[in-house]
Amino acid sequence: MTFYRTTRLMLCSAAILSFAGSAFALDGNDLLKKINDVYGQQGGSIAAEGIDIDGDTVTLKGATLKATGLEDGIPLGDITLDGVEENDGGYTIEEIDFADVDFNKDGAAVSATDLKLNGVEIPADATKGDLSSLLYYKSAHAGAVSVTKDDVEVFSIEGADATMNKRDDKSGLDFDAKINGIKADLSKVDDPKAKDAIEALKLQQVDGTVAMKGSWEIGPGTIDISEYSFDFKDIGKLNLAFSISGYTPAFAKSMQDALKTVRSNPNQQEAQQSAGLAMLGLLQQLTFNSAQVRFDDASITARALDFAGKQQGVTGKQLGDTLKAMTPIMMAQLNVPELQNAVSAAVSAYLDNPKSLTVTAAPGKPVPVPMIIGAAMGAPQTIPQVIGLKVSSND
Repeated sequence: MTFYRTTRLMLCSAAILSFAGSAFALDGNDLLKKINDVYGQQGGSIAAEGIDIDGDTVTLKGATLKATGLEDGIPLGDITLDGVEENDGGYTIEEIDFADVDFNKDGAAVSATDLKLNGVEIPADATKGDLSSLLYYKSAHAGAVSVTKDDVEVFSIEGADATMNKRDDKSGLDFDAKINGIKADLSKVDDPKAKDAIEALKLQQVDGTVAMKGSWEIGPGTIDISEYSFDFKDIGKLNLAFSISGYTPAFAKSMQDALKTVRSNPNQQEAQQSAGLAMLGLLQQLTFNSAQVRFDDASITARALDFAGKQQGVTGKQLGDTLKAMTPIMMAQLNVPELQNAVSAAVSAYLDNPKSLTVTAAPGKPVPVPMIIGAAMGAPQTIPQVIGLKVSSND
């Protein structure tokens, strides 16, 4: 009797564990749907030939990315999602690993390795319009990427990394990204004029990095990009920085809805007109805070002057002197004497000794974007005062 009671107990326990396992098993189809709820707002979707589940690991077999404007999907291979957990209708994922890319079409080939995301959060509801409705990841990484044409590598990167940090008070995000070891081979350009320019400017081999750093405060919708730089050896570093407010999740959703309307309208001319009016309406919500464009020269300016001067039968220095003389005349057309003097002085100093050139827009207080548009259309000479425009060099 003891044997039979023990056997029944074991069978009963097995049944309970089996039921519990099935009750808490991951729903791969629901996970993919939630992912597509996010991508769908941007006009894209991910399809899979099959979904395998092994504990907390979900594998999207034969995945394909379908993007707006592309007739054919982009094959992604198998995507492995490790450490998947259901969380209040959404999902958290410890790591997403993508298959290496090896795509070849019409003589052009693209390869990419070591593609992954860590600390991913898939929202339960992508339409709520708050921080919890966004697709979030703590870090992203890509290994070597290569683009070849007719078996000749024309572009490559050593790797790329990006991070996002969700603030503890859920007020916003801080983010940064960097692409290292960007290389481009321009020596194989066929166009004779372009080839001459590339050789004169010594741009046959381009080598550099791209970096971005910024934040997004959800409540006021303030996007503050402190760095968006392109730094290339023997060329220079171009850095863009800007700050705007009003770009809330609700604003982003309105833009996405407007784009969806355009894509769904078979009459594209009519759709574009409607979209233009919609965008003008949305711009009413944005406020301009500040902006800066700065270029630090690394010898490209002298080569550019020599090349352009040669086209006109003069030396680079002679062309520079001509530009210095023409700048005040050109600026005088704006009828803003203070700006005319500042630009003329900055350009003159830069051409004499190219180090840096900076254009800054810093109004005393934030300016509604419609006010800037109105000034540009009705009184363009007032723009420098409206946005606090300043120009400087070698500082």
